[in-house]
Amino acid sequence: MPEIKVDPVTLAVIRNGLQQVCNEMDIAFSRSAFSPVIAEADDRSDGIYHRDTGELIAQGEFGLPVFVGIMQYSTMEILRLIREGRTAPPEDGDIYIVNDPYLGGTHLMDVRFAMPFYYRGKMFCWLSNTGHWPDIGGSVPGGFSAKATEVEQEGLRLPPVKLFKKGKMDQEILAIIQSNIRVAEQRIGDIKAQAAALYVGAKRLTELLDRYGPETVDSAISDIRDRSEQQMRAHISAIPDGVYEGEAFVDSDGVVDEPLRIAMKVSVSGSDLQFDMDGSSPPCKGPMNSVIATTYSSVYLAIKHIFPDVPINVGAFAPLNITPPTGTFLDARYPRPVSGCAAEVSQRIAEAVFSALVKAIPDKVTAAPAGSSGNFVLGGHDPQKAQGFVMYQITGGGYGGNVDHDGLSNGCSTIGISKTAPVEVMEQYFPILFRKFALREASGGPGRHRGGFGIEYEVEILRGDARASFVMDHGRVGPQGALGGSDGAPNVVKIHRNGETYIPPHLSKDQDIPVTVGDRVEVFTPGGGGYGDPFDRDPALVARDVRRGYYSVVQADEWFGVVVDGQREVDDAATDKRRQTKGTLQDTA
Repeated sequence: MPEIKVDPVTLAVIRNGLQQVCNEMDIAFSRSAFSPVIAEADDRSDGIYHRDTGELIAQGEFGLPVFVGIMQYSTMEILRLIREGRTAPPEDGDIYIVNDPYLGGTHLMDVRFAMPFYYRGKMFCWLSNTGHWPDIGGSVPGGFSAKATEVEQEGLRLPPVKLFKKGKMDQEILAIIQSNIRVAEQRIGDIKAQAAALYVGAKRLTELLDRYGPETVDSAISDIRDRSEQQMRAHISAIPDGVYEGEAFVDSDGVVDEPLRIAMKVSVSGSDLQFDMDGSSPPCKGPMNSVIATTYSSVYLAIKHIFPDVPINVGAFAPLNITPPTGTFLDARYPRPVSGCAAEVSQRIAEAVFSALVKAIPDKVTAAPAGSSGNFVLGGHDPQKAQGFVMYQITGGGYGGNVDHDGLSNGCSTIGISKTAPVEVMEQYFPILFRKFALREASGGPGRHRGGFGIEYEVEILRGDARASFVMDHGRVGPQGALGGSDGAPNVVKIHRNGETYIPPHLSKDQDIPVTVGDRVEVFTPGGGGYGDPFDRDPALVARDVRRGYYSVVQADEWFGVVVDGQREVDDAATDKRRQTKGTLQDTA
């Protein structure tokens, strides 16, 4: 298409118009989906991608940031397979379905649709979305197999195939899918919702092109990409040149009870960032391997957290150069299991980026957030409804403190905006009762600005028999504090049955735990890391937290003092401040 110069006002309108297209797709997807994990928890995302390269043009504000890079790489893989003749070329009305982790994916439960969008008979772009399906088959309900040693144990793997051909669903492919997943009759609602979101996007994008013309919109897309790159480079240029190192740890892979290290080295040179993860742990036996698309996308979302004002498109990624982590668990190859990659490992990668860059730009980077999606799946049979069920529960945790204020409590996971579905909805759908859903007091890491608090909840089985599975993290060590701040509280999982309490050997990873009527599952999610020396915290804020019940007087006295090698050692100024803090607490107790 010929290049057209777009004036700034029109450029701003088109940029927001593209964003609105994606936002409407997000909303349509959630409002029409059947499963609570999409309809209530919003575990999905929608975007627009370049017709020839698959590069990201725009993504919805209401979608998971981790899918930013994922769907870009997935679209690129579809285009590659089409060029190689291994996948049928697109026609108007087609929708491809794919969940293969090794083809620009995450775990198998994240199912991606990609639709070629035609305007007046000519292909203009790709519309794509991702939705988390509650079940995709495999050895355990929900797909989160904590002990899987190969991807086939995690569920049905789909290469890019046309689920819709010229607007009509392929019933044979649908039958294959439904024959390999649990509660198959319920998935048709999510499939139609996912397709409907793309149709909404096509309608809105057609209206935008009708108004401005494809040539103008194409030129605007090019300008938007360039401006995002310029904006990101301006931010990076403000970071002092140098090499900054950080690290983060995954508790274990679910099979071998040893931590997995993510070694992060970030090199800043002018307006470029180079990320090197050489030195990270080798590929693991269990499902905590990360496919390369998830690894790259995790770096992108970490930088997006640090510089949230940069519009999301391929231009924002241009200054971010990543050395492929070949030979590590962050570059999983078939048949390595990967069910924990997007929900858990991705957040450790982001944490490692924060750990490195907080040394360079402490005013921009927070202490570590909770960093776990809290994946809890309960699958079984409900005798009252005479049908099977798969319940997928995700939970929030505390955000890390930062230079300006305390961390948010019960925030979404690092990778997205997904939130816990309302307990009333979950109790309506599944044979369970929430006995508790509350703030996890004292879980935020102490600091000048403390971490936010996680949550604690308790679920009781009301009817039938079921199996419980968990793929969580931060059970061994809590989220990292920054610049002298303390770590947040770690994740805790307890299963109460037959008068006994069972704690998984891998702390927050296990599968196929049988539960029945009256048994209870209790989960405590991590608090965020503290930022800055805890003893520099304003005594009035400590007193406020005690009045609100967040800390006891004893905890506040101990945690916001100065402890060295197990003994309290303070200088005169610190002693005065500590006495002031203690006196304030006693006055309010």
